[in-house]
Amino acid sequence: MCGRFTRDNGPVRADRLLSVLLLLQARGTVTAAEVAEEMEVSERTARRDLEALAMAGVPVYSQRGRNGGWRLVGGARTDLTGLTADEARALFLVAGPASAATPQVKAALRKLVQALPEPFRPAAEAASAAVVVDPMGWGHTRPAGEHPPPHLDSLQKAVVHGEQVDLGYVARSGDATTRRVHPLGLAAKRGVWYLVADTEAGSRTFRVDRVTSVDPTGEPVVRPDDFDLDAAWASVTAEVVARWSSVTARGLADPERLEIMRMVLGARLRIGPTTSDGRVQVEVEGGHPYGMAAELAGWGATLEIVEPAEMRDHLARIGAELVAAYG
Repeated sequence: MCGRFTRDNGPVRADRLLSVLLLLQARGTVTAAEVAEEMEVSERTARRDLEALAMAGVPVYSQRGRNGGWRLVGGARTDLTGLTADEARALFLVAGPASAATPQVKAALRKLVQALPEPFRPAAEAASAAVVVDPMGWGHTRPAGEHPPPHLDSLQKAVVHGEQVDLGYVARSGDATTRRVHPLGLAAKRGVWYLVADTEAGSRTFRVDRVTSVDPTGEPVVRPDDFDLDAAWASVTAEVVARWSSVTARGLADPERLEIMRMVLGARLRIGPTTSDGRVQVEVEGGHPYGMAAELAGWGATLEIVEPAEMRDHLARIGAELVAAYG
């Protein structure tokens, strides 16, 4: 097995979300089919984009019936200066430069900042760098549900306004604590939200769905001079993957299954070059040889594990047990 392997992070279509929002403002009411035709995507993707805008705080709602569709609360608006402060903040949070938007959408956002009323501009500019969107899952956890956690909006405001908060939090162990934190940014990873913050004990990352309270203090955040949210989040994810992964399996995958493998295995999957037989070299990280074998056995013949030998032995035994049980 040789060649260069890269983690697949997938593109974040912040540019398309922004286009959908502008389409809503221009037309007033649109159907998922109309959005799909305009954006050249499937209706399912269009519906997901509309739902993503709503989850991000943009006032979009769906109305059923013969003349139904998706619309902005308050009706059609073609002037971005009609946005409220919260709407402007939501727009830049969902489609800001930190979300891996394309150069075109970044340029559009700079123009939109100038179109906003003067009081909204600082918050919009702060929001554009307040969130990093990571489309890949951890690989060993399921994505969160469709509804955002209850304290997400309060934390977004704290990050954008640069205000310290007293954070109530329940750890994985079940221990409940309250501590003062300096909110520095938010990360969304496959529907799971995280707060990146400074504390007395140093930099910490908190799962937002475990936050029990957010109490603003009125004190300004002390932001490290060299802080970069993208770099900070990359460091967090690398540390988690390294801590969880102790075994690397190398194999050959059917290229037609790569897309779903990316979705299921997330950051644990690295993709290499295509071999002479048309299959693709892959590497998968995990915590235990037998546990990984049990997990990867579900891919059947579409994923052949080449090494380590111990995992091949586990797979052979699991296969024999399955044949014995199911014939």
